[in-house]
Amino acid sequence: MRSGAPLTRLIPIVRPPAQPVLVKTKVTRRRRLRVGLLGGSFNPAHAGHIHISNQALIRLQLDEVWWLVSPQNPLKSKSGMASYSDRISYARSIIPNSRINVSDLEKIIGTRYTSDTIEKLKHIYPKIQFIWIMGADLMPEVSDWKNWSKIFQSVPVAVFDRWPYASKLLASKTAKKFENYRFNCRSASLLANSNPPAWIYLFCPLNSVSATSIRHFATEN
Repeated sequence: MRSGAPLTRLIPIVRPPAQPVLVKTKVTRRRRLRVGLLGGSFNPAHAGHIHISNQALIRLQLDEVWWLVSPQNPLKSKSGMASYSDRISYARSIIPNSRINVSDLEKIIGTRYTSDTIEKLKHIYPKIQFIWIMGADLMPEVSDWKNWSKIFQSVPVAVFDRWPYASKLLASKTAKKFENYRFNCRSASLLANSNPPAWIYLFCPLNSVSATSIRHFATEN
């Protein structure tokens, strides 16, 4: 598949979203808003993203989950990457409820790296409690990210189980560095109020769907 070519079997060709606007949200008086940040290429967005988002809303007692669609992941090739507008549009078309928001914030604020994105979001939204969300498959790769330690020192992190990555996760450089800051699963609802570093590994019903498998299916059919 050519670089920038849309996943025509998966992502409908629709008009690009309107002029991007920062997410507008209210902070409740009883406590600060809790927002989970799920970053990625979303090439394409799929049921697995919805599954982990719903689990985060329930287990971490979040108010919202924001999908931060990356214009271009620095660690991924542009080859096979659908256009940004198609990825945003398709993601918005499949979200099941208003508590999951598809965001082009990384494009608006001009960040490429997770550590920079988190730093800017905390500055823009100082009254929101952010939690970084990711699947277990990414944990072994985190130590290759720019300023990866800063991520764990900036916000609490929730890692969701994804077969068969559990053994690799616990042996990863990141897990070992922050092993003394890992929460028990029973304390998931307390994570948002915790000072970083603080992270948790959550076992949950598994969803085997991946963007890679979807793209492979598309090219084969």
